[in-house]
Amino acid sequence: MEVLMHVCFIRLMRGMVAAVLLTTTSAWAGSDKGLTPPATYTQECGSCHLAFPPNLLPKASWQRVMNGLDKHYGSDASLDVATQKQIDAWLQTHGGQGKRAREEPPQDRITRSAWFERKHREVSAATFKRASIKSPANCTACHRDAAQGDFEEDRVRIPK
Repeated sequence: MEVLMHVCFIRLMRGMVAAVLLTTTSAWAGSDKGLTPPATYTQECGSCHLAFPPNLLPKASWQRVMNGLDKHYGSDASLDVATQKQIDAWLQTHGGQGKRAREEPPQDRITRSAWFERKHREVSAATFKRASIKSPANCTACHRDAAQGDFEEDRVRIPK
């Protein structure tokens, strides 16, 4: 009986550890554990800014972003048709579906989404304007491993 209880306890603990690991996976993982972006996404989108994890915006927002690349937040980010289709298809496959993606933020900006504003409510507007940060969209200024989808609060380092 004691051995059976010990085995059950070990199985329960393993299950709890697995559950914690699944809920704390990186933003890149989202609902697709181990998700790796295609090279075209990393190269094209990441050449100007962080190639954001797709689950940070709902699919409808990604679709509008991709359809408006000629006027992408004040820049012309146009791509050739094949590359645009490949990236768009990937974003539609992996775009946000969870609680972060319940709403389409104003202007399809990650930084205007309710979850982003809630997570950053303690960061002042002056902090975001620092020369070392420049903008709320510069995730890598404070989240050193943002490119890998790591936005864990315990690893945030706000530069001076």
